[in-house]
Amino acid sequence: MYVCICNGVTDHDIRQAAEAGCRTMAELTMRTGAGSTCGSCIEMASAILDETHARLALPLPVLRQAA
Repeated sequence: MYVCICNGVTDHDIRQAAEAGCRTMAELTMRTGAGSTCGSCIEMASAILDETHARLALPLPVLRQAA
């Protein structure tokens, strides 16, 4: 799904950036452009970034799949 319509950034793009080491919304904006135009996507993009970090922090692969 598109999260940032202005810059064509999808939820997959955000998850991929988080998995590659992106930690903050500022870094996500630099990497993908999300939130750099109108800013209406910042809340959702930040939530997806946080959700991905929480999933990656789970210690067991089985728990990651369940999340």
